[in-house]
Amino acid sequence: MEFEVVFYETVNGHSPVKEFLLELKASDRDDFAAVAAGLEKLRNRQYHREPLTKALGDGLFELRHVGKLNTRVLWFFVKGRRIIAVHGIRNKGQAIPAHDLDTAEKRMRDWQERNDL
Repeated sequence: MEFEVVFYETVNGHSPVKEFLLELKASDRDDFAAVAAGLEKLRNRQYHREPLTKALGDGLFELRHVGKLNTRVLWFFVKGRRIIAVHGIRNKGQAIPAHDLDTAEKRMRDWQERNDL
């Protein structure tokens, strides 16, 4: 039972998660490799739990990688075995800042509205 990982795009075709990953690749190849491997693991249902992922509430989840900085990709499920990655962050603390959660929730609602969900 495989899932497809899709990157959120704005109405203008801008993909914030792809840009986040490109910046991560340029600045920290090891963390990029770990996050890319984690995204690949999300295709398999057995990895949809801790320690790789964690439910954040309101339908959002996080893919987590602990390195020099904590790296997270926030995502949600949609019908058809798809995962939509909406936001990427790096921070020193364990908590996700409220403004990053707000950004992820806005992108999730935007995606759902534009895709009739």
